[in-house]
Amino acid sequence: METVIEQAPVAITTPALKELHAIRSKENVPADYFLRIGVKGGGCSGYTYVLGFDERKENDDVFEIGGLPVIMNKAHAIYLIGMEIDFVDGLDNRGFSFNNPNATATCGCGTSFSA
Repeated sequence: METVIEQAPVAITTPALKELHAIRSKENVPADYFLRIGVKGGGCSGYTYVLGFDERKENDDVFEIGGLPVIMNKAHAIYLIGMEIDFVDGLDNRGFSFNNPNATATCGCGTSFSA
């Protein structure tokens, strides 16, 4: 597979990048794994976000964001282009949050959406 680095269709904030680098190190993620950003069917609103480390597959686009190698299935870009991933570490909420301009509705927990 040829590696093509293109402009990233999503943004990852500094706090989220810091947390993702820490997870990669703590969990001993293999060096040849990428951060996968995507969607899958399910959740209250129709789609849920995919965020995790994975091997590259044939239909993936490859990007680099903040020194982190990122992959996304080409078909998922229509749902995710322009999205920002953040990490919140507060008293009432801790975890990744997704600010997706393509979402027409979201559920209360913020992990599923419809487009």
